[in-house]
Amino acid sequence: MTMTAELSPRNSEVLAPLYGPDPLDLSSVRLRSLHLDWHGPTVTLRLDLPAPPLPLPVEWVAADVDTVQGQLQFLAVDDLELGDWEPGSLVSFELAVLSESKHRMRVAVSHDGNPAFLRFTGSTDVLIGHISGFRAGPESADSGPHHFLSRLDARLHTTVPDPSEKTFYERL
Repeated sequence: MTMTAELSPRNSEVLAPLYGPDPLDLSSVRLRSLHLDWHGPTVTLRLDLPAPPLPLPVEWVAADVDTVQGQLQFLAVDDLELGDWEPGSLVSFELAVLSESKHRMRVAVSHDGNPAFLRFTGSTDVLIGHISGFRAGPESADSGPHHFLSRLDARLHTTVPDPSEKTFYERL
């Protein structure tokens, strides 16, 4: 059974201040980075999320934030296939619950209607974290200051950490 590109993460309360209870629409998002971790194994994707329907936090409005970013972490990943991909491109997700198990899904990520460049099977138990807002730079760059929703993230980071920062990319 194929689902729309909407997702309700297990910890959806992280998104609630910006998106309310609605599922997250993944039909057109900017994929910034991909992190593979053999512990689990997991795939963590850093994405620019769709515009939130609820008002932005006051601090974000004052900082002229125009983009929301977060990480999706897919757990118990197997059958991973990764092809050519350009970081920062707009992508769409296709999610399909596997008929033999309601706890597993197949994920396919594609760009511009081309065949999927990323495919894997994982748990339907998906996590989201490290939600931040920022003002996109030239060519949608995200290298400037980020304002994190989590107080801990806000204390630790003012920008998105380097990809080698394992605690940021492996722990939500």
